[in-house]
Formats: sequence, structure tokens, C-alpha cells
Amino acid sequence: MKKCFDAEKYLKIQRKKIEQRIKMFDKLYLEFGGKLIDDQHAARTLPGFLPDLKIKLLQEFKNQAEIILCINANAIEKSKIRADHLISYETEVLRLIEFLRSQGLYVSSVVITLFEGQKKAKDFANRLKDYKVKTYFHTFTKGYPTDVDTIVSEEGYGANPYIETTRPLVVVSAPGPCSGKLATALSQLYHESKHGINAGYAKFETFPVWSLPLKHPVNIAYEAATADLNDKNMIDHFHLDKYGITAVNYNRDLETFPVLKEILHRITGKNVYYSPTDMGVNVIGECITDDKAIQKAAKDEIIRRYYRALTDLKKGACTPEVPERIKLLMNELGISESDRTVALKANEKREKSGDLPSACIAVGRKFIVGRKTGCLSPVSSTMLNALKTISRIPDEVDLIAPAVLEPILEIKNKTSNFKESYLKLGEVLIALSICSTTNPMVKKVLENLDKLKGAELHCTHMISDDELIILSNLGINATSTPEIDIN
Repeated sequence: MKKCFDAEKYLKIQRKKIEQRIKMFDKLYLEFGGKLIDDQHAARTLPGFLPDLKIKLLQEFKNQAEIILCINANAIEKSKIRADHLISYETEVLRLIEFLRSQGLYVSSVVITLFEGQKKAKDFANRLKDYKVKTYFHTFTKGYPTDVDTIVSEEGYGANPYIETTRPLVVVSAPGPCSGKLATALSQLYHESKHGINAGYAKFETFPVWSLPLKHPVNIAYEAATADLNDKNMIDHFHLDKYGITAVNYNRDLETFPVLKEILHRITGKNVYYSPTDMGVNVIGECITDDKAIQKAAKDEIIRRYYRALTDLKKGACTPEVPERIKLLMNELGISESDRTVALKANEKREKSGDLPSACIAVGRKFIVGRKTGCLSPVSSTMLNALKTISRIPDEVDLIAPAVLEPILEIKNKTSNFKESYLKLGEVLIALSICSTTNPMVKKVLENLDKLKGAELHCTHMISDDELIILSNLGINATSTPEIDIN
């Protein structure tokens, strides 16, 4: 897909914006919303925005910044799962610690929020000792959200332990939403004021983009992405009243701003911000280079979100309201699921294949199809066909001989409680990698795997979770029809 976002410009002006905010205080607590790493939503919606662009940004501040990670004790207790990687929130925290350190970034502490003595939270704190990171327990803030007198007192924020920080920029992040980032940052501001330190707060939110119109597809794509939270974009009337400038924010920030403004005033003794938009530091809107292309990418993302919501509903992972909300957003933009061409092509292949589960992948302007075979899942079959196409290998050539595939399938079923009649994508890629040691043609095919990055794929039946993760890691945007393969 054509790049329509200037990542280089973004890094340059975003750094300047954060530097300006740091200079306003002795220490700045910067709440990082959204995903700190692997921000695939931003990459899909803003082609040119790299999934780890935020890491590149933080590396610009690596000598000035330290990172606090927050995790909700209830999320640990319930073993809450990150849907994109199918790993628990606590595993994601450990992954973040390891990755951030590998990038030269300093993770100073982990805060377990809303702690009420949960056993699993205690166990997780013990695990963190092996990572040599300080761990703090924060409880629910007494008086929150309405009793500001209690919130800003020793009974409220003062009841939490003071997190020792040493650098002028403290990034507060988390493995997912509702992790207590804001409460942690404000608690720190309270303690810093007691230590005579002029600390400030700011918010780094990728979406919604405040400088784009309310109904811009990029902002509506944010609503689709947070349909399970029922977030709604709104005009920031505080900003409009104060400055006469129209800005976009979302309902939760607008609803809580009056209390947040009062809390900040009680702690610092002054008003720094007059609107939720004032608190933000993101400059994404200034780095869009092709608005027409961005709108198209955002609409495509909304349609993908709709298919995924339908699949989640089928799995029991969301309520019917989630796809209904996304459908309303699609109606608002005049788009529908039939605008996803790979889905139409996959259905055509299914009809021609006698109702066998089928898939289609779009690589550039080429639509390549495949179906479930005696040994291959529809995704595996389609991916092999795509690799042969981009490697200019005739269709009749078998990259992996049936004589190789059949023993793998036999061993798989002997060692598994769940019998399957086909090999999934991960197993096929392993088979390819083994064959590549003796077959130069297969080696060439694997070298072309990166060329599928950014491709669109749709399957007529629900894709298994492990195949979805592999497709995501390959940078392939996959969706499926919410239908179970019972053949």
C-alpha cells in the first residue's frame, strides 16, 4: 500500500513537542495510551506509520526517560488476555520489560493497581523479582472520582507508596486499557509536590487525532477499534470555548476533565490545562501526506474490525452490541463488508470448490485463491499459492511433496488429543524451511515471504488463533467469515 504518513517528520516534530512539555516542569509524567509496541492499528490506518515507531521516539529520549508499567490486579486475577497476541496481561508486561531493555530503554518499576490482596497479583510481584524491577502496590483511590478533597489527601493519593523516579521524563504505560495509568501518574504528582518537585502531567494518545474532523474515517476507525469499550468521539467543547478552535477528543476524557482539572489544580496550585486537548502532545495530524489514501486505509480497517467483531461474537468473546456499533459506523461512511474484495473472491472460490473452505490473498493487484485440501488448511493452501505466484513458480509444481506432508499430519494426530485432517500455516512453514535445506527453489520461496507484508487475506471459515498470530507477525491483514468448518 502507498505510504501516506511521513514517519521521519513525525519523529522530528513529536520529539520537539515532548521536549517543550518537559521544559514546563522539573519532571513530566507522560501517560502513554494505546499500544507502546506493535501498534498494528496505527500502521494499518496510517500507512507509513511503523508498528514500533513509538519505540523509536522513546529512544530519542533514552538518556532522559524511564518507564513505569501499570497492570490491574484484577486483570492478573482473571488471567485477562491480550486479543492480538493471545497472551496474558502479566506475560505482556514481562515481554515489554525484556523488549524495552533490549532497545536500551530503562524500565524502572511496575505498579500493580487496584490491589486488594489478590493472590495471583502477589505471585506476579514475586516473579518480577527475577527481572530486577521494583514493584509497587496501589489500591483504589479513596474518594475517586467526585470527592476531590479526599482524593488529594493522605487518605487518597497519599495512601499509595511513592514510586522512586530519577529522570525528567517518566513514561507511564500498560499492557492494555483500564490498567490504572492515570491514577498512577496523578498519585506521583501528589507525592512529588510533597517533596517540593514541580511535576507535571501530559497525555500521549495516538487516536483520535484531535486536528482531523470529527467524522474523518481515521477517527471513526478509532471508534471501531474501541467498540468494546463504547468509546465515542466528540468535539472538545472545553477547547472550543477557551480558544475558539475545534478539536476532537473522546467521551471518557471529556467526562472526567472537570475533575481532573480540579485535581491538578489542588496538587500544583495552578491551572496548566483548560481542555483535554491541551493535555495531549501527539502531532500525528501534521504528518499525513495523502489524506485521500489515508481515508481509504481507515475505511478498510473499519471493515476488517467488523469481520473480526463478528468472529469474536461467534467465539463468545464479545457482545452483539460490538459488531452492531461498528456496522452503524460503516453505514455512516457509506461502506459495507462487500467492499472487502478478498472476501468476495474467497466466496467465489468456495462456490467453485463445492463449498469447501476457501481463502483469497491480495498481493499488489493480484488475487490469489486456495482451498482446503487433503493435507492443507485453506490458509496454508492459499499462502503456498501466493508464494509460488510471487516466486514465478508454475502452479502444478508442489513446493512440498505429499509424501512429506502426510507423515507430518500422521505424527501430529498421533501426538494430539484433537484430530485434524490438515496442516496449519505454522506447520507448513516449518516443512518449507526443512525442504529449503536441500531444495534451492523452496529456499527462494521463503526469501520472498517478506513480500507478502501488507497483503490482505480473507477466509470463508474462521481462521484458527495460531494461524491468525502467524499472519499478523508476517504483516498480513487477515479476516474471516464467522463460520465454523465442520467438514
